[in-house]
Amino acid sequence: MNDYILVLYYSRYGATAELARMIARGVEEAGMQARLRTVPAVSADHEATAPAVPDSGAPYATLDDLADCAGLALGSPTRFGNMAAAMKYFLDGTSGLWMNTRLAGKPAGVFTSTSSIHGGQETTLLSMMLPLMHHGMLIAGLPYTEPELLSTREGGTPYGPSHLAGPDSKAPLTQAEKNLCLALGRRLATIAGALRATR
Repeated sequence: MNDYILVLYYSRYGATAELARMIARGVEEAGMQARLRTVPAVSADHEATAPAVPDSGAPYATLDDLADCAGLALGSPTRFGNMAAAMKYFLDGTSGLWMNTRLAGKPAGVFTSTSSIHGGQETTLLSMMLPLMHHGMLIAGLPYTEPELLSTREGGTPYGPSHLAGPDSKAPLTQAEKNLCLALGRRLATIAGALRATR
């Protein structure tokens, strides 16, 4: 049974992982299970391999984690205004799910982290939506009923939560950024629950 929201992310220095944990907390505040998963890094070295289980943090995602979820929160740091290669590589391997419409009609949201305030947060969030729309997912952003969207001087967009990590990628999440993550988690869980009740 689809009783969890998959919070799927790639994180290099930990900021995106912290966003993911806050979104998962919001999912669980709304009464649904959150499943945290990550993806392995990709390498230009064709001989490089990653361990089957990460040294720390969330387990690696499988296609079954994605296929069986009730909804999805997808996160990546920004790489030149786009998602990181590791996340793109994982999504490129989901054509089997697309052919079987396994994700169609499920809610999805996106989140990101950047080193600078103008580092491509919104373009990254928008580009992450594209494969989800091809899968037929229902994109859930953040409405302006969330007061932090009007007051934040850090991360936070109507397209999804974001974080300003700073040049050294070590800045902690602000309270506003945390609140927006919680809001997205609650929103995805609420939408998924409402959709499940109509089936």
